[in-house]
Amino acid sequence: MSKEPIIIVGGEPNSIFLEIFFKSLKANTYKSPIIIIVSKKLLQEQMNKLGFTFKIKDIDKNLKDFSKLNNSKINLINVDYEFKKCFEKITSKSNKYIDKTFKAALDFINQNNLSKFINGPISKKSFLKGKSLGITEYLAKKTKKKNVAMLIYNKNLSVSPITTHLALKNVHKKITKKKIYTQVELINNFYKKKFNKLPRIAITGLNPHCESNFQSSEEDGIIIPAIKKLRLKNTKINGPFPADTIFTKSLLKKYDVIIGMYHDQVLSPMKALFNFDAINITLGLPFTRISPDHGPNYSMLGKNLSDPKSLIQALRFLDK
Repeated sequence: MSKEPIIIVGGEPNSIFLEIFFKSLKANTYKSPIIIIVSKKLLQEQMNKLGFTFKIKDIDKNLKDFSKLNNSKINLINVDYEFKKCFEKITSKSNKYIDKTFKAALDFINQNNLSKFINGPISKKSFLKGKSLGITEYLAKKTKKKNVAMLIYNKNLSVSPITTHLALKNVHKKITKKKIYTQVELINNFYKKKFNKLPRIAITGLNPHCESNFQSSEEDGIIIPAIKKLRLKNTKINGPFPADTIFTKSLLKKYDVIIGMYHDQVLSPMKALFNFDAINITLGLPFTRISPDHGPNYSMLGKNLSDPKSLIQALRFLDK
């Protein structure tokens, strides 16, 4: 029986992703065949500019038999993209191309009932334009899934924000008991399926020190009642914890996952602790979707200095 392939979408064409993709292929051997969906012309151009020398194997988008695939060459499903030169400025002119690559990937995954998907970063400002908060929500709409969650995963500690790419002034409006219940359920299901364990979860408060100087707070009205109800179900969960102390060494050892109320509340300390040694997993989709934990990083384009660690971790995670 052939090994299931890992499907990769290149994302923003003017990003560091292809650089770290080439470096990831050189750094490791992977048992699962890797199929990348990207412009062949762009891939060849960036490969030449960056000094890599991989051979390319063109893959038919209707391919169903993966038994003869391996990673001795780059397995490529081509999506045409017109550009004047490599490493152009990131603009909205590549939006149709990016959308076509995602469509090709989702069609290929559905056609073959595949479960392993990685996407390169995109520019939320130019590609999503307010239509979705992020690729997590973009893929949820494309796959018609209402309940999804972002998990930034490292084997030593993971974090998950209740709200993702929201303006701070709107965060409190989106925190609900139901959202907390759903998030915990998705995380529990993931850890049970992947690691056969019930994770130890800590939940932060929203306000400094989990308190406020006004009559009602999100802690009193939403977060504490949600935690109490979850604990009745024998869930390994505690909180709320002040966000400024939960990431201290003594507390970190006690938990597998920290759930925060908003994006930077948990992602900033996570990146300070692990740098790029983490992967962004979307829970709740019909497949396992991972995005390396970095953005397009236009300022590093063409310099050949970007760290591939996050993509290597993503490939290793799906290669099991």
